Amino acid sequence: MKELCMKKLRSLLSLFFCAAALTPAGETLNAEKVPTSYDELWADIDPQAEPLDVEVLQEWEEDGVVLKVLRYRIGVFKGQTSVMAGVYGYPKGGEHLPGLVNIHGGGQYADYRSVLTNAKRGYATITISWAGRIAAPKYRVSPNEVKLFWEGKTEDPAYKLTTDWGALDGYHAPSRNGKDAFVSIPTAPWTFDSVPSPRNNSWFLATLGARRALTFLEQQPEVDGSKLGVYGHSMGGKLTVLTTAADSRVKAAAPSCGGISDRRNENPLHRTTVGDATSLKRISVPTIFLSPSNDFHGSIDDLILAIDELKTDEWRVTCSPHTSHQDLPENEVATLLWFDQHLKGTFACPETPKTTVVLKTDSGVPAVTVTPDTRREIERVDVFYTQQGIKGGDRTIRNNRVSRFWHHAAPSQHDDQWKVDLPLFSTDQPLWVYANVLYKLDEPVTGAGYYYESYTTDSFNLSSLLEIIAPETLQAAGVQATMTATPLIESFEGEWENEWFTYKPADWARKTHKVYHPRWAAPEGAELEVEVRADEVNTLVLGMDGYAAEVEISGGGKWNRIQLSSAAFQDAEGTPMPGWGECMEFRYGASETLKTRNAPGRQLGGAWNGMPPEFRNLRWVVE
Repeated sequence: MKELCMKKLRSLLSLFFCAAALTPAGETLNAEKVPTSYDELWADIDPQAEPLDVEVLQEWEEDGVVLKVLRYRIGVFKGQTSVMAGVYGYPKGGEHLPGLVNIHGGGQYADYRSVLTNAKRGYATITISWAGRIAAPKYRVSPNEVKLFWEGKTEDPAYKLTTDWGALDGYHAPSRNGKDAFVSIPTAPWTFDSVPSPRNNSWFLATLGARRALTFLEQQPEVDGSKLGVYGHSMGGKLTVLTTAADSRVKAAAPSCGGISDRRNENPLHRTTVGDATSLKRISVPTIFLSPSNDFHGSIDDLILAIDELKTDEWRVTCSPHTSHQDLPENEVATLLWFDQHLKGTFACPETPKTTVVLKTDSGVPAVTVTPDTRREIERVDVFYTQQGIKGGDRTIRNNRVSRFWHHAAPSQHDDQWKVDLPLFSTDQPLWVYANVLYKLDEPVTGAGYYYESYTTDSFNLSSLLEIIAPETLQAAGVQATMTATPLIESFEGEWENEWFTYKPADWARKTHKVYHPRWAAPEGAELEVEVRADEVNTLVLGMDGYAAEVEISGGGKWNRIQLSSAAFQDAEGTPMPGWGECMEFRYGASETLKTRNAPGRQLGGAWNGMPPEFRNLRWVVE
């Protein structure tokens, strides 16, 4: 109690002296000193100096958790005060709690579900609404409400207070001035400096807002300010890296799908001040990267550079195969476990799995050995490899990044190692290899995922760091290409699902990038054939990239042979697919909605009746 009272007294004294030192018209940033480097950018900024002026907009309790929609002061810029909105929560009656800052992605909201779920696990969390969007019971701010706020339409029933960037514009999707300043360093009436400056970039503004969120946490009586962590997804992942690098109060970080690719901006001032590499080189706290293998925003090959740049050996990676910008529960839960270890001391994360690739073999087929940490029970070990990897973050190769196919290889155990061969289709393309190790949890863990839907898992995944072997190295070692082209895309036997993926494991719908691989390229004049059976009459939806087709399935457990030309697949406007071309994704399911910018959407299929269907022999046929 005495410690709590002293903490409150120190906070009050800090507010008093800060208020005395900074007048309402006082500026947070020094307008006369324009920064030209990373060190200059943050040198004169003290995120603890100014009062927070916290304003609670809504408060309630739910499941033993105290929750608040609130705003706090970021700073004063060009004579106007900027404030950050967010949702804060903690377990009622909690003391000495570790604190988390959650940073949403570009199209996301500051969602109360992350706060609620974390509180049930013993954390105080603030999720900040740097883009202005908020999702909470009876307090939802969508892009429409953000615009109402900008326009000051207080008479509108939907009007709500939210993040106010004042004279600046740190919003996104949409930005108040029509074009955001995340990929550029503009000079405009709505930027701080009248000359090119990193302070005109929105990454800087959002990072400053996140640093002030750390100040908010450490001033809460129920929070232990020495135990603070930061995590976020997508743009929030990059902001996690930027915030961790800039603020020594962060003791652990978990960036997801971000913070590992923004290193090739054409503007050198951007690269050296708000680029990923610049921040990664300044991170010395435990960091775990959540990086799906096919993500468009955070390239898995950039993990190699990122890990080398970190100033800490305490790092991990978890990489779900085939997926882009989403993950599975066993990957998402790694964030919670990481904070349990480094902020609460209640978990011990296994060491990073090690892979050893042997190129010179009697068969000419490369082999890989996986050596995981065996101190915790292992459920399974999987190896994934591709020859469709293109290094770097060039925006022109986005299709390759999201569609490259990863072969699955199931290793066999030999004492504390797992070994498997890696048959190749070519020796003219690089070999990218990594391993996933799935560990058993002592008890199930429930969390809020990337998009804040609840998940529960009894296992978690750790990955080895990607290994890249150049074609010249393969050829010099005498590696042989033993994998050949085949019209059979999928037999649906054995462990076939490891080369398919889904974002909803409870559903039977699946997707694959096998059709993007040259081994399964469509022959000239081919049609697509698959056999399906179901116990009841149903409509099945088959999809190929932005096209889809409905097929009727008879019931009674009878096999239906379906054969379709490319023209049978149509887009949202009903236009037939012109040919198989370079297909990237095949999928099946009970229903889907095709959308384009020029059409309202085309709904296919519907509810599925009875048990999930069975499949066999997905293949190309030429008659």
